[in-house]
Amino acid sequence: MAALVQCVGWATRTLLLVKRAPDLDARRWVRALRRSPVKVLFPSGQVVERKPGPGKQSRKAAAEASSREQRLNQPLQVPASQTPSTWEESGLRYDKAVPGDKRLSSVMTIVKSRPFREKQGKILLEGRRLIADALKAGAVPKIFFFSRLEYIKELPIEKLKGVSLIKVKFEDIKDWSDLVTPQGIMGIFAKPDHAKMTYPETQLRHTLPLLLICDNLRDPGNLGTILRSAAGAGCSRVLLTKGCVDAWEPKVLRAGMGAHFQVPIINNLDWETVPKYLPTDTRVYVADNCGLYAQAQARASNKASDYGWVCDRRAKLHQYEEEGEDVESGACKGWLPELQVQTYDADWTEGPAAVVIGGETHGVSLESLQLAESTGGGRLLIPVVPGVDSLNSAMAASILLFEGKRQLRVRAEHLSRDRGYH
Repeated sequence: MAALVQCVGWATRTLLLVKRAPDLDARRWVRALRRSPVKVLFPSGQVVERKPGPGKQSRKAAAEASSREQRLNQPLQVPASQTPSTWEESGLRYDKAVPGDKRLSSVMTIVKSRPFREKQGKILLEGRRLIADALKAGAVPKIFFFSRLEYIKELPIEKLKGVSLIKVKFEDIKDWSDLVTPQGIMGIFAKPDHAKMTYPETQLRHTLPLLLICDNLRDPGNLGTILRSAAGAGCSRVLLTKGCVDAWEPKVLRAGMGAHFQVPIINNLDWETVPKYLPTDTRVYVADNCGLYAQAQARASNKASDYGWVCDRRAKLHQYEEEGEDVESGACKGWLPELQVQTYDADWTEGPAAVVIGGETHGVSLESLQLAESTGGGRLLIPVVPGVDSLNSAMAASILLFEGKRQLRVRAEHLSRDRGYH
């Protein structure tokens, strides 16, 4: 009985298969029969490959052949730049400072001291914006200390090749920072050379035949503000004589707000070399640091001190003391240059002009007065209300520089108008 049931089951399966066969897609089997084998394997183990005849290529093979032919016919395209697109692809590496690492403290000791800074030829820049401006102007970086990797990734990749990158704790940067709110990145740069810097194109386009000479400026905040005004007015360059605070001191950099990389700055000059940096036919004008009331007193008393010339003339004073002459008397009139005094808004920009700004404590030097006399310049007086003390050096410099810019602009407009009439 069991055998009979099994036979019936097999018969049923056969019938089902036979019945289901007509439901299959007949065209599918026809396509299979039309296919030509690409390889024939004989019982002996021999393998014979068959190449498809003309017109027998598959659609996929034909498309690939057509695409390959198009690529060969196209001209060879070379990438415009081989610079890696991301920081990781550039292969840059950074070190992570370990506890007790002395690299940050040793470098900070150098750049915080002017003698060491001048001997090593390095400066300290802090903050992402100032560092970015320096890199754009062509300053050469040496070391970067940063607390977060994102700060380094924001900088141009091509500028970081060969630079030591050291990741430190934010607390370490905060200990050495001069900023109220440290930004977590500090850079050590080679001291910039004004002749090798690349200044912004807009700055160069608006440069005027106007120079600034800083004489005995000791306050870092004042010098930084003056440099910022010089860049804003379009000065062609700024000259700093010996006795001024270092232009690359961190406090000056902070007050300058990037002006160091917008206008050429020539530092630590002797007065004998200053004329070499002045254009031909430049007239030098000394900023007057006394008001109309003091000016009237000076004319009445004829004393050098009443003119506000609190200058560095100790050598001359010593000479007159040895000769037994009174410096405050008329004996000083033989060596004290007599310069014409004019108000700051009078026309003094007929040709290239240079303005000398003195410090509030020491004033301008005798050498600056002699240079003004030899170039046919004079003294520029900024009138103030009687009884009011003299203006801040940075304020006086800003007034004079922007007045010079106004005069040059008016002169250019008049010249353009005259040419139009002709």
